[in-house]
Amino acid sequence: MSNILVLYHSRGGNTKIMADTIAAGASELEGMTVRVLSTDEASFDDLKWCDGIALGSPTNYGTISGKMKCWWDELPPSGWGTLDGKIGCAFSSSGAWGGGAELTCMTLMTILMNYGFLTFGVTDYVDQQFSPHYGSISASSPNEERVQKSCHRLGRRLAEWVSTLINSREDHHPLKQDYERFKSKT
Repeated sequence: MSNILVLYHSRGGNTKIMADTIAAGASELEGMTVRVLSTDEASFDDLKWCDGIALGSPTNYGTISGKMKCWWDELPPSGWGTLDGKIGCAFSSSGAWGGGAELTCMTLMTILMNYGFLTFGVTDYVDQQFSPHYGSISASSPNEERVQKSCHRLGRRLAEWVSTLINSREDHHPLKQDYERFKSKT
């Protein structure tokens, strides 16, 4: 069994919708236990519990929300260096395309790296010219099918990497999966 945490902050509900879709993708792989928690609900114990994390924040002024930053700032200093080797990825919703969501994902991954998480992006194209390379992103409500596919794939890929790298399940490696990885990349 592997433990996946989907940790998010959501002001208007869009990032929460993305979190739930990512959790559904992670749950698709056998042997995954998934928790979806907001920054109001989660604690450092949840970080210790997980083998992998999908970290999500709305994009505020081109970066993470203040609430997400404060959550990490308030973690116990004694926890520093105790999470090395866990797997992490990021997701973000913004008000518009070009609003900084990919920068927000990069900032979230930088936070994870500072705590010793191994971070990844997804090379797959889930729709024409649409890929969660730096994490799943959405402009406004994540109701577009391609955004939902991106979130689902990000969660699935997190589960695959956790299962492969933490539990040595080579059959769960992303390159050994039978779903289409490069849909309409041209």
